[in-house]
Amino acid sequence: MAPYQFIERPTPFNSKGGSTLPIFAVTPAHIETGTIDPIALDWAKKAGYKADSGSLLLIPTEEGHLGGALFGLGTNPSEQPYITGKLARTLPAGDWHIETAPLTANRLSLGFGLGSYRFDRYKSEKSSAPTLMIPRDADGADIKRQLAGVFLARDLINTPTNDMGPNELEAAFRGLAAHYKAEINVVSGDDLRQNFPLVHTVGRASADAPRLLELRWGKKGHRKITLVGKGVCFDTGGLDIKPASSMLLMKKDMGGAANVMGLALMIMDAKLKVDLRVIIPVVENSISANAFRPGDIYRSRKGLTVQIDNTDAEGRLILADALAYADEDAPDLLIDMATLTGAARVALGPDLPPFFTDDGELAQDLTEASLETDDPLWRLPLYGGYEKDIRAKFADITNAPAGGMAGAITAALFLKRFVSDTTSWAHFDIYGWAPSERPHSPGGGEAQAIRALYHHIRQSVR
Repeated sequence: MAPYQFIERPTPFNSKGGSTLPIFAVTPAHIETGTIDPIALDWAKKAGYKADSGSLLLIPTEEGHLGGALFGLGTNPSEQPYITGKLARTLPAGDWHIETAPLTANRLSLGFGLGSYRFDRYKSEKSSAPTLMIPRDADGADIKRQLAGVFLARDLINTPTNDMGPNELEAAFRGLAAHYKAEINVVSGDDLRQNFPLVHTVGRASADAPRLLELRWGKKGHRKITLVGKGVCFDTGGLDIKPASSMLLMKKDMGGAANVMGLALMIMDAKLKVDLRVIIPVVENSISANAFRPGDIYRSRKGLTVQIDNTDAEGRLILADALAYADEDAPDLLIDMATLTGAARVALGPDLPPFFTDDGELAQDLTEASLETDDPLWRLPLYGGYEKDIRAKFADITNAPAGGMAGAITAALFLKRFVSDTTSWAHFDIYGWAPSERPHSPGGGEAQAIRALYHHIRQSVR
């Protein structure tokens, strides 16, 4: 199987106009009051169709051919803003358009697009899929770039590590940079020892060398936006090895890197007036004779010494060097994303990623962006009372506080130690995975928070 390369996915949309079949997206009230197409209404009543949320009823022509479809939105469509994603998986293959729907054109089109995602790279049989005509009053270009960013993140996470190790992730990163004519710099292997010692420490046991990827795009003088993503292509736990059940999803431990790459795609494709920098430390946390050990102490790029109390808390180590490097440039906004702690999942579950920031205005803006885009986020506190928990007996800080309490917060406090010159910083502890199918996702690798972040950044530079 050839390694993943950055490509633009085929669009789930079409532009055939009148040659498409109609979809009548309706609530139960539309059926009861008869405020839809008479032919569709007659067929719905004969079939006893109730327009329950996500239900589909195909409509025949008088000759018995496929003539259209009824799609149920339920009694309160606003509760499931991307319910039209189910259409992409339940409609027969063909070209369709929305004839009527009590949803905004952007929302129904984006929902359909998000739900159209398929990861069938390793399937022998490929299934055909329906396409949708984007309504004239929708922002088709922006919808397509958001889908491209989301699909890139999903593709990278879903690809197994044998085809998405450090070498292949770098290839995808280079492909993204080349597509948007961005500058790129890579530091790898033993060249990391001096300036990125923690990245080197975590990744040195792998057959694929650790590395730090950096992309620059935009114009100096514009708002400086820096994105940092955790790129652990697989995490065995190191010498503190994970049990087999905990390793099953560890191909997704580079979900932070995948998500910042998806966000960078949106920013660059929209040609936002920013000075963009993307930094991704890439490693595989493997086991060999030269693997780092519990009890080791290492000096970070920032000069802080770190006591290793658990080799399975490696993500914060590589982020520490990357954040220190990013912070030296004092960007106007610094965002890091990482599949960092199980504690965040215990607190908020798989679908609601927490974020941490001391910037109250940024927190409010991100919360509003989350609500406006229906891209869930929830702020958790950088509670200073837990600073004592990251102190180490023999070094400045520990990478694994004892006790396990407030693990997402102590991890965020650890990262905060490496951000001193940037006034507006937020850390996102994402899961990067959808455990089950939802209307806008078939399950598997998932983009989280990047649509909200894109919306916020876009609004901030207008």
